[in-house]
Amino acid sequence: MTPTATPIAEAASSFLASQRIAVAGASGTPGGNAGNIVYQRLRERGYQVFAVNPNAEVVEGDPCFRDLGDIPGGVEAVVIATPPDAAETAMRACIEHGITQVWMHRSFGAGSVSTSAAELGREHGVTVIEGGCPLMFAPTSDGPHRFLKHVCTWMGKVPRTV
Repeated sequence: MTPTATPIAEAASSFLASQRIAVAGASGTPGGNAGNIVYQRLRERGYQVFAVNPNAEVVEGDPCFRDLGDIPGGVEAVVIATPPDAAETAMRACIEHGITQVWMHRSFGAGSVSTSAAELGREHGVTVIEGGCPLMFAPTSDGPHRFLKHVCTWMGKVPRTV
């Protein structure tokens, strides 16, 4: 029997109900990197957020962790904001550390979405949101991101179901 698809709004709500979220791929170089924008907004909205990047020591003024396993107390969910070819490595780390909620960031272009990484995660019981951005959904959204959600959904970059 094929599992029933979950509407994106429900999957996003479940993901954002997590209080400890890692952002894999946040950059040590401040700026417009999607991972850094997600990291900043989650932090501003009161989440315990952790940057993960093996090539950075500090992200947005906070300590950065080389691996998900280095985060004291672990996390409940992960935003993957890496290039697509690194998403499978990030997914393997999520599986290894028992993380069952993963969001692969994408607005325009490929973003961080990797079909093979998504399939791997699902094979291991991970709920994978394959596209869009956590900032497109309440309680982390703002006007521009809500607008982008509509545009990107229309373009097929935000899934309608998970």
